[in-house]
Amino acid sequence: MPEVRPKKHLGQHFLNDKRVAQRITESLRADGCDAVLEIGPGMGVLTFDLYQRFGSRLVAVEVDSESVSYLKRNLPDLKVVEADFLQVDVKELLKGQFAVIGNLPYNISSQIFFRVIEQRDFVPEVVAMVQREVAQRIAEKPGSRTYGILSVLLQAFYNIEYLFTVSEGCFTPPPKVKSAVIRLTRNSVNDLGCSYTLFERVVKAAFNQRRKTLRNSIRSAFNGIEISDKYGTKRAEQLSVDNFVELTLEVERLLG
Repeated sequence: MPEVRPKKHLGQHFLNDKRVAQRITESLRADGCDAVLEIGPGMGVLTFDLYQRFGSRLVAVEVDSESVSYLKRNLPDLKVVEADFLQVDVKELLKGQFAVIGNLPYNISSQIFFRVIEQRDFVPEVVAMVQREVAQRIAEKPGSRTYGILSVLLQAFYNIEYLFTVSEGCFTPPPKVKSAVIRLTRNSVNDLGCSYTLFERVVKAAFNQRRKTLRNSIRSAFNGIEISDKYGTKRAEQLSVDNFVELTLEVERLLG
């Protein structure tokens, strides 16, 4: 049994419901993965179950030194890297395909998902607990006001499942918002058929001025180019991933 957990810093919210923790860990399949990366294990509420399942395949990245010391004492064979995940060279840390799991810090969850997109060829699956509104946004379909940049960029390469909601009472201290667990499973798309860099620029330009029509938002972001009426009169939230690919190809042609 792990030793008594030390007191943690104020302002952090820790999952204290073992049944919820078990549901989260059981949601990760990691089929065919060479490794499993846990981001921000904290005091190990998911880690102990994950280690029982995956053993030496599990690698944990944690920025808090107190949590790192705790995990090393209680799981001495676990590979724990004391670092900020956003600063880690994942290609140096892990070889081959790896699944990602974690109770992600609310304030950097979007940045973590952008890193996942960068590593999409090596990450076939992600299970993450995030703020409920973020989970809903990622899983949202076109036509909704919550559909946004992350929705499009992640759905381009992953199938998104909203698994379940986690109430405030499952944390110590209780946060002011609900959380949710989502699963991302890599789809079969390897090449969008357009430049991904330009695709990302188009998507961000469209949603950064989402109240404008796409004609106006693309014009202001790309030196005054004029896109056709097919998408020019629409707004960003009306376009699917495939629509954005078509729009990107049009922008590419206009840019010459």
